[in-house]
This record gives sequence, structure tokens and C-alpha cells, in this order.
Amino acid sequence: MMPLWIKCAYTLFVCVLVPVYLRKHGAANFLWFSDLALLTTVATLWSESSLLASMMALGVTLPELAWNVGFFGRLIFGRDVTGLAGYMFDAERPLYLRGLSLFHVFLPVLLLWLVKRLGYDRRALLAQTLLMIAVLTVTYLATDPKQNINWAFGPGVKPQAWMPAPTYLALLMVSFFLIAYLPAHLLFLKLFS
Repeated sequence: MMPLWIKCAYTLFVCVLVPVYLRKHGAANFLWFSDLALLTTVATLWSESSLLASMMALGVTLPELAWNVGFFGRLIFGRDVTGLAGYMFDAERPLYLRGLSLFHVFLPVLLLWLVKRLGYDRRALLAQTLLMIAVLTVTYLATDPKQNINWAFGPGVKPQAWMPAPTYLALLMVSFFLIAYLPAHLLFLKLFS
């Protein structure tokens, strides 16, 4: 069902990105939900799995939309209203590294296209929620709080200190479910049923 050229081009892009990101950011960087979706989409394209496509679309469509609003807002109007894409305009970061991060622009489009072609698998809500809980738990237990991957230690750039860390983590998990996953799930059921 999926054109071979898309499978090959996307796989080649990921094969270029992974060693660069490993060298520049380290392995923990691949715990970011967007990076997990980037990697999982390779398997999705080759297996043509509706469940994987649905999970990744559910997991990153709304967060990637926020990233894109921030990026294009800064690019066009000089203001990143979401605060998620500011690093893309940091002149101290190499241009090629920022260029690779443009996957945030095409990844949600590709995932939505995959779901349109393969169909939305309603099991994605439970599967993606369980994956999110596992990833946030691993992120919390195994990464440096200064990296604040997936905001596991606090909203924004810095870890929070205004509530017990496990309470914050539990609230973050509930927030991902209620703010990102459930609305996307309900929308996808209407759009792709």
C-alpha cells in the first residue's frame, strides 16, 4: 500500500539522523516522544501496521502541532508562542543539526497520511497510553533532570520544585492522556472511521 520511494527516502533520512543525534545528543534523546515516533515510523512504513501508525499519530500530532506553531510563529512573525522550537533559532547550534530537526514539520503530516491510508486502530489509545507511562517512567528514572526529556521533571526547561516529583510525574501522565491523547483519539475516530 505504501509507495516504495517513501519507505526508502524516510528510512534513509532516519539512518542519517540517528548517528548524528547519538553523537550530538546521546541515546537518552531518543526517549523524546517525537524521536520515538520518528523511529517507530520506519517500522510502521515497512510493516504497514495500522496500530503503530495510529499510536504514533495519537502520541505526537497535538504536541507536534504546538512545535510547528512555535517554529513558524518565530520564523514568520519573530515570536515563538509555545517555547518549544526556540532552539531552532540558536545560532550556536550547527545549521545541519537544526536542519535535521525539521522532521517535526513533516512527521505529523506523514503520520496522518499513514492513518488515512491504513485506517485508525481504536486500540491505539490504550497502547499509546501504556507506552507513554513506560517512557515517562524510564525517562524519570534513567535520565538527567537537566535534560528534562518530555518534561518529566517539570514544565518547560527546568525541573519543578513546587510539588513532590512523583506527584508531578503522575499529573504529567494524566495530562498527556487528557490534553493530547483523548482529544486526538476522538478526532481520529471521526476523521478516519
